[in-house]
Amino acid sequence: MGNKNPTDFSEANMLGDNSELPFFSVEKLASATNNFSVDNKLGEGGFGSEYKGTFSDGQEIAVKRLSKSSGQGSVEFKNEIVVISKLQHRNLVRLVGCCIEGEEKMLIYEYMPNKSLDALLFDAAKRALLDWRIRFQIIEGICRGTPYLHRDSRLKVIHRDLKASNILLDEELNPKISDFGMARIFGGNELQANTVRVVGTYLGVLLLEVVSGKGNSSFYQYEHSLSLLRYSWNLWNEDNVRALIEPGLSEPRFEEEILRYIHVGLLCVQEFAKDRPTVSTVLSMLTSEIAHLPTPKQPAFVERQISSNAESSLRGHDECSINYNTFTDIQGR
Repeated sequence: MGNKNPTDFSEANMLGDNSELPFFSVEKLASATNNFSVDNKLGEGGFGSEYKGTFSDGQEIAVKRLSKSSGQGSVEFKNEIVVISKLQHRNLVRLVGCCIEGEEKMLIYEYMPNKSLDALLFDAAKRALLDWRIRFQIIEGICRGTPYLHRDSRLKVIHRDLKASNILLDEELNPKISDFGMARIFGGNELQANTVRVVGTYLGVLLLEVVSGKGNSSFYQYEHSLSLLRYSWNLWNEDNVRALIEPGLSEPRFEEEILRYIHVGLLCVQEFAKDRPTVSTVLSMLTSEIAHLPTPKQPAFVERQISSNAESSLRGHDECSINYNTFTDIQGR
């Protein structure tokens, strides 16, 4: 498939190179979702609506139904089919199949009963389910899934929208990276060092969110006149990063490990891409395979600045921003 732009494909040949992807009829999916009942609705967003479904054999699924008026969703639908149908990793959500029938377009995924990471992490009543061992497991899974995208998959992929709402959790709270609608496929010559630092930037924000239990954007809007990144950086300069740790999370035996996560998180969000570690290096840093950590430099404090700076070396004159228009989750997905 090389460097083809998936959004250039016509509807007729959209799945030309994806013949292994199963097709499902509208009738079968309507039956599985109780005719797309409100009671089965998981959420909705720019793509359309998402529903929980159950096939006659008991298999649970999540069905994304493209809104007929969604231009954004149409582009993401094509991108998801081209990208995720070629990927297989325990830390990536599995695309079960699709439906293209008349004006109906749907994507069918494995169902994730514990919703997305943000639904637990940023909920004061639910985040207690995420003790430090579970949070470590989640970050480790993300760090193993992303290098697969860069190096080991059939396509070489940069996700470009890695955030807590796009990390789904299975029944054992194992992470599954989802939502590849903004992903980009790279040829072998393009996958240089700065390319894999893009996801490292998003990962740095995730590390700080996982340790603090606070969302970067909501932290700025509702609690402080500072973003989470600026607040974290101020604490670092005051030699007080322990104040960032969510109360009740840090047992004495885990404190040094959690402080290392903060340190690595700040390394990932440094202003210039050349200073940031790659994702594979991040995992080695977190597990102490790399014992000595350099001193972090000042972050780019605004999410949009991070994204633009990180990807400038990848996309030439293309514009880039982090998309926060995600599904409003009602139940698990």
